[in-house]
Amino acid sequence: MLSEKTMVVDALNGVNGELSRFGEMIPQTENKELKQCLKKIRNECEMSQEKLFQTAREKSYYVPAEMASRKEIDHVKSVITQLSMK
Repeated sequence: MLSEKTMVVDALNGVNGELSRFGEMIPQTENKELKQCLKKIRNECEMSQEKLFQTAREKSYYVPAEMASRKEIDHVKSVITQLSMK
């Protein structure tokens, strides 16, 4: 029998995968009605993902990475800025 933790983490992984697919599909869609429909479904999916994420954090099923320091953030911004100027 699957544990609650396994089910929550599996559901969270599944929703995250779906969000990635929406991110690929939406920009490639020329039909405006379809694009709006996909965006609506993606937004609903994001709300589900947020609820699952909160549940996983509250129950310690998911522990996010430590927050980046200001120095680390500034370094990444600098690298991205330099790359975008090329």
